Formats: sequence, structure tokens, C-alpha cells
Amino acid sequence: MKGEKQSQRSPDSHLEQDICIHIFTVSSAMVGVCLTVIGLIRVVITLGTADTLADDLLAADALLFLISSLLSYWALRSRGLRRMHRLERIADGIFIVAMIGMVVVCALITYTLSMPSGSSPPRARL
Repeated sequence: MKGEKQSQRSPDSHLEQDICIHIFTVSSAMVGVCLTVIGLIRVVITLGTADTLADDLLAADALLFLISSLLSYWALRSRGLRRMHRLERIADGIFIVAMIGMVVVCALITYTLSMPSGSSPPRARL
């Protein structure tokens, strides 16, 4: 009977580990994406095309992705099933918040770059 319970719990445990692995890999990749975009924004600001808060927001977003990645790694390494569930839920929540932040930053970048650099109205010549 114990063997049956273990075989019934194994697919669920495998699925939970699979979710943790996905959160871990995607969060790690998103940290790299955030850092790359921060570099690109700094180049745009240096060229004087636009000035935006997006790089600061992306730095915070990269930190959230890093925390999510570390929590999912901790969940993968934990021995207890209950602890793994708790860490996985926290990592998943932080990951979702970070993804929403990424969407907000993308909207901010799009808005900033679409605004003309000389946004003041043209002056009439006298």
C-alpha cells in the first residue's frame, strides 16, 4: 500500500518540480533581459534622444526576477513537500508581479520614445 501511495504522489511531485524549474529558468533569463534593456536605455539617454525612469524601474524588476529565481531554486532544493509548496507559491507570485512590472516598463518606454523630443508647441514668428 505504501508503494501505491508513493506512485500516486510521484506525478504531482514531478509536476511541482517541473513548475519550479520553469520559474527558475525563465526568471534567470528575465534578469538578463532586464539588464540588457537597462544598458540600451542608458545608450539612448546618453545620445540625448529620451530621458525616462524606465531604467530605474527595470533595475527593480530585475531584482524581483532574481528573488523569484532564488526562491524557486530554494524550493527545488528543499526536502519537505510543504516547504516546497510555500516557496513555489511565493516565487510564482513574485514572478507574476515582476512580469506585470515588465509590461508597465515596456509601455513607459514606448510612450517615452514615441513622444517627439521637442514637445513644446511651435512659436509664432513676429
